[in-house]
Amino acid sequence: MARWQPGAPDRLKDAAMALFGERGYDQTTVADIAQRADLTERTFYRYFSDKREVLFDGGAALEALMLEAVRAEPETASETALLAAALEGLGGFFPADRRTFSRSRQQILDAEPALQEREMLKLARLTTALADALAERGVPASRARLTAELALGVFRASFAQWIDAEPARDLVDIQREALAEWRSLAGS
Repeated sequence: MARWQPGAPDRLKDAAMALFGERGYDQTTVADIAQRADLTERTFYRYFSDKREVLFDGGAALEALMLEAVRAEPETASETALLAAALEGLGGFFPADRRTFSRSRQQILDAEPALQEREMLKLARLTTALADALAERGVPASRARLTAELALGVFRASFAQWIDAEPARDLVDIQREALAEWRSLAGS
């Protein structure tokens, strides 16, 4: 095994996803992942703190995109416009070429309660970060929390639809449709 090889994080992710699919999450070790990627365990730990992080890598980037989109809105933006901006940011993290990975990842999460719990914690952190960003924009705390919860609810429902959509569709488009549905429900 080479001491340093380009593309190590992606190779480790690819190896982990393949092994999780073949053997299951619990039956796959870090040693298995490193071996499949033709890297060392030490290299694995250079990029990931544990095998769960292969599935949750990118959370900071996802949060940053969401918050950047909210902060880029004009000072006069309504709460609904801020919610839509947050969704655009979240959707921007998931271009069409991430769909296959996202579908496989979701299947692994669906099969492992401990991973589902971690996913819920990560989503709760995103919700809190969004609520805080909205409050910084002057939205009252209770409304900021409600708006953030709604945004993440729309995201989760849209994401589930996106990974299973046939033919494939753009996540941002699905989110826009879901937000329009919510607006029609709220108006009734």
